[in-house]
Amino acid sequence: MEFFTSYDGAKLAYHVSGDGAPVVCLPGGPAASAYLGDLGGLSAHRRLIMLDPRGTGGSAMPQDTASCRCDRMVADVEALRAHLGLDHMDLLAHCAGANLAARYAAGHAQRVSRLALITPSVRAVGIAITGDLRRETAQLRRDESWFAEAFAALEAIVAGKATNDSRQAIAPFSYGRWDEAAQAHHAADAEQHNPEVMAAFGAQGAFDPDATRAALARFAPPVLLLAGEVDLGAPPPAMAEFAGLFPDAELVIQPRAGHFPWLDDADRFVSTVTAFLE
Repeated sequence: MEFFTSYDGAKLAYHVSGDGAPVVCLPGGPAASAYLGDLGGLSAHRRLIMLDPRGTGGSAMPQDTASCRCDRMVADVEALRAHLGLDHMDLLAHCAGANLAARYAAGHAQRVSRLALITPSVRAVGIAITGDLRRETAQLRRDESWFAEAFAALEAIVAGKATNDSRQAIAPFSYGRWDEAAQAHHAADAEQHNPEVMAAFGAQGAFDPDATRAALARFAPPVLLLAGEVDLGAPPPAMAEFAGLFPDAELVIQPRAGHFPWLDDADRFVSTVTAFLE
């Protein structure tokens, strides 16, 4: 674990693994980056620099929790780039981290060489993911032994009746295989979240979809959007719409993958991302 000081004096942590040209990685949640592991072995090809967003993992909790808002965390990414001495960087983001990456790319396009968005959240760009699309995607798993209970929980969530139990019950939909490894990953991932930081991240003012979309329409560097075929969180049709916001974006749909595609088929994930970055 290494540290740097951000714009407001906050001491933030990042983790370095692997060799080769650096890739700055922004985790989802926002949560500590530990759940990313080595991204299925991507560290064998590139040097991964994984940020723990403020208030998570090894990064200090700021006195002003409002500084955990997505638009304000952009300054943390810029401070990390400057700390690393990079004139520009390859940037990879997962899930909610893609909101931060989109806002960073919108404001600092000249600092990004390539942008890889892995099963990204769409809040920063204002794309709607309907309940019908989530149900349709879920039906791809209807032959799974756990499907009936998980689908009933999904129906409750879509109907606006979400509970902690229903959110837990839909966890199998996030993985291409709901096996022991997936269950262990889900349990460990849940421990990396700070509810206070998550609430602040999406607080009022965090996102400006119209301005962000306008900026991304002028974003020249190459973009990869990697979607999981069976991912309810980032269904492929929504990812196709996201890709259409950029002048130069490639959409790749990883077969039978969920929200964590590096776990579902590490070789395919690594080959896709490595080919794009190189």
